[in-house]
Amino acid sequence: GHAGASGYIASMALLGFAPEQVRPTALALNLQGMAQHSEKQPDTPVLKKIAADTGTKIVKPQSPKIALRRSAMVPGWGQVYNKQTWKVPIIYGALGVTAGVFIYNVKWYNRTRFAFNIKAAKDTQNFININPRLQGLSADDLSFYRKQFRRDVDYSVLFFIAFWGLNIADAVVFAHLKNFDVSDNLSMNIKAGHNSFANTTGLTLALDIHKKKSRVNLSR
Repeated sequence: GHAGASGYIASMALLGFAPEQVRPTALALNLQGMAQHSEKQPDTPVLKKIAADTGTKIVKPQSPKIALRRSAMVPGWGQVYNKQTWKVPIIYGALGVTAGVFIYNVKWYNRTRFAFNIKAAKDTQNFININPRLQGLSADDLSFYRKQFRRDVDYSVLFFIAFWGLNIADAVVFAHLKNFDVSDNLSMNIKAGHNSFANTTGLTLALDIHKKKSRVNLSR
């Protein structure tokens, strides 16, 4: 933030760097601190004006809470929020198949139950109302198929709820992952080089694992 930029300017001045060389990096440090502060507060007019004047782009982190709420209300909405629209057809395909299986099982459960009741009561007057595919089955067979379709109705409901839950979990997890640095800088790096300040040559070990902050992209 401002303190970091001031300290940087003071250090560079002591090392003999010209103000023109120091000023761009100091501005970047200022913007970086303001962008990090904006995670908890909305963008201030000052931050927006600096970004507009310098041609910078402020990138905000994803909110897992927003992704959760949207996916819970409308399947796939959280994925759209995460900019993973290619997952939406998969989600609706899974939900559509389970919904279709549910409708199919409910329809045949009602048919077998009706047919069983007619056969068990020996209601010959309503025998003609039984589905033609079920008319040749005995009462015991109809009882068996009725139980099978009733069980499949329950399974299809459970699978539908499970796929809806997976849709929510996927949106929340990937919203979290988008806030973490998964670039090449995440891994451990060992580099050889010369340190001009200490006037020594050696190996540098760097392990950078950190959560992404709201950042300012200085590329135009």
